[in-house]
Amino acid sequence: MSLDTGTEALARLAEERVDHRFKGLPPDAEGLTVGELTAQRRNLFTDGFTTPVLTLSAERLEHNLALMESYTARHGLAFAPHGKTSMAPQLFRRQTERGAWGITLAVPHQVRVARAFGTRRVFLANELVDAPSLRWIAAELARDEDFRLVCYVDSVRGVELMDAALRGSPRPVEVVVELAAGDGARTGVRTEAEGAAVAEAVAGTRTLRLVGVAGYEGEVPRPDPDRVRAYLRRLVALAVDLDKAGRFTGGSEIVVSAGGSAWFDAVADVFSEIPELSLPVLKLLRSGAYVSHDDGHYRELTPFNRVPEEGALEPAFRLWAQVVSRPSPGQAFANAGKRDAAYDLHLPFAQVVRRDGVRWPATGITVTGLSDQHTWLETAPGADLAVGDWIGLGLSHPCTSFDKWQLIPVAEADGTVVDHIRTFF
Repeated sequence: MSLDTGTEALARLAEERVDHRFKGLPPDAEGLTVGELTAQRRNLFTDGFTTPVLTLSAERLEHNLALMESYTARHGLAFAPHGKTSMAPQLFRRQTERGAWGITLAVPHQVRVARAFGTRRVFLANELVDAPSLRWIAAELARDEDFRLVCYVDSVRGVELMDAALRGSPRPVEVVVELAAGDGARTGVRTEAEGAAVAEAVAGTRTLRLVGVAGYEGEVPRPDPDRVRAYLRRLVALAVDLDKAGRFTGGSEIVVSAGGSAWFDAVADVFSEIPELSLPVLKLLRSGAYVSHDDGHYRELTPFNRVPEEGALEPAFRLWAQVVSRPSPGQAFANAGKRDAAYDLHLPFAQVVRRDGVRWPATGITVTGLSDQHTWLETAPGADLAVGDWIGLGLSHPCTSFDKWQLIPVAEADGTVVDHIRTFF
């Protein structure tokens, strides 16, 4: 998939017709293309959008993209933001235009989505032993010499399965040994000796090429700065040992990759210590939640809390719902629920109320629960909330916010909708 073809695929997103598939859009826009609706620059609050409707802030989205571009450049990091957060090819393109090396993904279907929209470099942060998917990837590599994919391996058995599926492929699949973050953590070799055995197995194939090491420090048990840095130094040491053993041959660089959205400051620190190896080192960071950030989980965990001089991410999501019932002075219900809002880490946060064009803070209003299609609101004495009011909710965990919406309006601060982001989950 060439970049030009990907650009054409992105352009075709604007040709989709507005219809019943897309929640929150104006009913009178039925039959318009998404591009035609966007060109009308409708106001979110006064031009027919229905509730509930999830929105992204145009200004905050741009701020977050620019901040991580400058952060990674300042620390000498290549950047492959995790695309499973948004699964939005329009955002993938904006991320690569803002300096990203490529896009990280987790499963083969996500790679297919990215390839359909022209993504040239994919870091598959997962083991891959599914033979049909491996054969599809081999065909993509054969068809497009500009396509690069790197994926995890963590077992000799996995190497054997990959090798069997890829026999006859003209280009080897590039792999990195994944080092687990500790006993009881997720995937990855548990010991350096296991890593060496996996590297030896890769060397015995013609279908795979070992290009580096990788891991995910977010899985470190009982994480704190010391434990996370200790794990990252183990990862670097594994790269050094495998390089000394001559395992990185036939490539132009050695990949050392880590980095979720909670500890990328530690990654930057430890990766700055990587010694000179036999080939240049691609220090690849994979943080993905930054693009929208949030008002809960990542607001609490972001490394920028520890290094405020580096900047601050801004929560870009807001879910607008409407109060449909006020059955008692201490209770109200809005028309958004589990089908619309992330709730796996925190409930939504009541932030702002809007009535007749006037906004005020949602003081004394607390979200206490979600039903499938209702938000349960507890209202303190004196809380100003009435049936018909719009209530803006902040969300926690971007990954389970994007996936509930196929088309997300991007709104400026005054409510003008300037774009619509299409997701593919």
